Amino acid sequence: MTIDKTFDPATIETKWFEHWETSGAFRPDRPDAQPFTIVNPPPNVTGSLHIGHALDNTLQDILIRHARLQGKDALWVVGMDHAGIATQMVVERKLEERQDKRTNYSRDEFVDIVWKWKAESGGQITRQLRRLGCSMDWANEQFTMDPHFNRAVLKVFVDLYNQGLIYRDKRLVNWDPKLKTAISDLEVETREVKGHFWHFRYPLADGVKLDNGADHIVVATTRPETMLADMAVAVNADDPRYKSVIGKFVELPITGRRVPIVADEHADPELGSGAVKITPGHDFNDFEVGKRAGIKPGEMLNMFDAEARVVQTADDLIPADFVGMDRFDARAAVVEKMKALGRLVPHIVKSADGEETELDAEPRNIQTPFGDRGGVVIEPWLTDQWYVDAETLAQPPIQAVRSGAIEIVPKSWEKTFFNWMENIQPWCVSRQLWWGHRIPAWYDADGKVYVAEDEAAAQVLAGEGVALTQDNDVLDTWFSSALWPFATLGWPDENPSPLAGEGGERSEPGEEVPDFTPSPSAAGAAPPSPARGEGLLARHYPNDVLISGFDILFFWDARMAMQGMHFMKEVPWKTLYLHGLVRAADGQKMSKSKGNVVDPLILMDKYGADALRFFMAAMESQGRDVKMDERRVEGYRNFATKLWNAARFCQSNGIGASTTLRAPEASLAVNKWIIGEVVETLAKLDKAFAEFRFDAMADAIYQFSWGTFCDWYLELIKPAFVDGEKQEMDEESKTVAGWVLDQILVMLHPFMPFITEELWHAMGERQYDLIVAKWPEPKAKVDAVAKHEVDWLIDLISEIRSVRTELNVPVASKVDLVGWADLSPQSQQRLKRNEPTIERLGRIREIRQTNSELTGGVAQIVVEGETYVLPLEGIIDLDAERTRISKAIEAASKEAKSLEGRLSNPAFVEKAKPEAVEKARADHAEKAAEVERLSAALTRLG
Repeated sequence: MTIDKTFDPATIETKWFEHWETSGAFRPDRPDAQPFTIVNPPPNVTGSLHIGHALDNTLQDILIRHARLQGKDALWVVGMDHAGIATQMVVERKLEERQDKRTNYSRDEFVDIVWKWKAESGGQITRQLRRLGCSMDWANEQFTMDPHFNRAVLKVFVDLYNQGLIYRDKRLVNWDPKLKTAISDLEVETREVKGHFWHFRYPLADGVKLDNGADHIVVATTRPETMLADMAVAVNADDPRYKSVIGKFVELPITGRRVPIVADEHADPELGSGAVKITPGHDFNDFEVGKRAGIKPGEMLNMFDAEARVVQTADDLIPADFVGMDRFDARAAVVEKMKALGRLVPHIVKSADGEETELDAEPRNIQTPFGDRGGVVIEPWLTDQWYVDAETLAQPPIQAVRSGAIEIVPKSWEKTFFNWMENIQPWCVSRQLWWGHRIPAWYDADGKVYVAEDEAAAQVLAGEGVALTQDNDVLDTWFSSALWPFATLGWPDENPSPLAGEGGERSEPGEEVPDFTPSPSAAGAAPPSPARGEGLLARHYPNDVLISGFDILFFWDARMAMQGMHFMKEVPWKTLYLHGLVRAADGQKMSKSKGNVVDPLILMDKYGADALRFFMAAMESQGRDVKMDERRVEGYRNFATKLWNAARFCQSNGIGASTTLRAPEASLAVNKWIIGEVVETLAKLDKAFAEFRFDAMADAIYQFSWGTFCDWYLELIKPAFVDGEKQEMDEESKTVAGWVLDQILVMLHPFMPFITEELWHAMGERQYDLIVAKWPEPKAKVDAVAKHEVDWLIDLISEIRSVRTELNVPVASKVDLVGWADLSPQSQQRLKRNEPTIERLGRIREIRQTNSELTGGVAQIVVEGETYVLPLEGIIDLDAERTRISKAIEAASKEAKSLEGRLSNPAFVEKAKPEAVEKARADHAEKAAEVERLSAALTRLG
């Protein structure tokens, strides 16, 4: 087909994606090939494509398309997460819009409503991922609530319970009073808010006094309301102020509760009064102090309900007028009551003139926990929850990373990984929701628990006739998504035979789990053989790579490693690649409140999916966040247009599709050179892929496509005009150019799939689509002689063009190129061989040599140590040009000096925003380079 004059991404993107998907191009269907597997981090069913998704999925698609081009059996698992809290919030909000609420329905009725919502409105993000060009296995899209996945979740829970790795315990949790559910530590955001620090006098009981004669102990708190459930006061055993009262009691104001004074290292003599009020049922540190003091969790007092309203404690000592208050109302009421009782220690503030003012409390900025979903202050709350023994499950992944069986890229993240895994806490996996995997546990009338995969199996355990009630809670969303690498492949219905190196059969529930020993495949040796089994699980587990944002390293990645290694006895993936965040252009984190969120769908509408994808790859540098820059996206749209126009040029000159994988034979230096450039670019690309250097991949193919092929090779082989008539391009150059363009389309395809597929078919008849073509195999070497000659030619023409630009030589004016008589024989031969090309591309009238000094205005250029001159007398006004350049040098020098002064000022560098300092440095470098360039131009004129 004839390539359209104008490149319009919108006309080709929908066409090619539909073609790929309907033709089965995304399916793994090469049973004899080496498998390559990636699982997509399942987006929430409530989600829509944001810029972070665009980065994450672009990087994955680059790897999967590259693997497919290499001939591998490439599988990219796609699916969605049921997102328990987020989905229930969305559906409840929909109900509220019509003055309805969840509690108007039974549990089953509400769950049915959620399923209907999913069918009608959920999964918008999967359609948007298609827009981005993601070549996932859409025919087998997964969902964490699908029946087969639910079976896997239930089996994992039951097996872990039977192995003693899941248990029920009464502990403090992060409680979200808005959502009325426990959330994990990782779902808590700490924000700095304006608060207060109150000081209270707790009276000593039984007439006891401190050594200084005081009849009270002063305690300080940021949460006065919790004193209604205080159970102790802690002091340090080495604090001389309180040694005499350890083991004595205080009588709490308001409640009158007698609580002991205990010795504990948590009390720091250097902080405040050195005495700390202990509320073990409502503070994580106090919980541990309480346990050390001998208070059992079941005895710890609770003063809040699920909505953080005051309830009566077990000892019935909270005054009735406090019961039912919201926690923050109770805070104000407690302060007022303590003030009325004379138990509030005022905070004294002195003004500059010495005047004293009394305040109820010391103003402070308080680090306060908020729920990332509910958006309200989290309340530590003592409840019965289900926990996973994460410490035990963490050991094999730790060993796997240390042994290299799992490679973390960039390696700098290993320290963070080890720090968290080696200090991991029990994982609370129960959530007080209706939407999700309901915990497979049933209770009899006495509270005894029976854990089984279904009610019938639980009934067998309990015995005939025993009435059972299922646990109301559901599992944490991350519990089910931790099974993603193997449950999506058919586990437990399909369970492969043991891997080589395991030393025996897989362990059964209750058996001791052997230490992990890396198998050959996990250690990066020979790829797994199809002989392991016939199904997806046997063939595609372990996965090859997981690409993930660093922000879900512990939410998801570490938990996949724990569950995968426990149940599969093998790492879930061989490489874990962690990318950064996409930030606003000024480096700030994107947020709706700041108004700096960038919508990738809008960018694709403006510039095309290919341009956005290439931007993501080019900006992804290991260990760094990506700064959003729409101008760069626009620049890569221009890159696509450049390639489009190059293909049009080739087509109009009789250059078509190549018929060979290997490089064609070439006799001309320019064709030998470009073949060598393909070889070198391919080597750079292969190295960058091996090292997961996406920025280096993008740079290699960009520089070759735009600079080497479009800007130089096509210009060098472009037919000349003789007597006004265009000459025919030689057949060798046509053949080589067609082959090189094919190599560009293949190498660029993982990054820009749409335009490359379109041009692939536009250049000639093809037996197959580009998406399933073969990765380049030139079977050629770099011709050093040809490379040297063409590099010399490019340097010479570049220097000529630079002089013309710098000295304002009119485009229409042709100049002479004069070489000194002492030019080397090699250079003289090159000048003769390439004379027509030099004259055409350098706008040269005549090439000659001289052994006498040229008079008048000349501009000198030096290439490979040899001097050439361009006589400019009569072509430009030399004096005016010297004046213009001198003024430009003066102006640029002045700006550079001013910027240098700012940068040498410590106050600016230390206090200005980092982005402002960075811009000043970039501007200074630009101006300094301009001075250098203009000075060189002035020197040329003599």
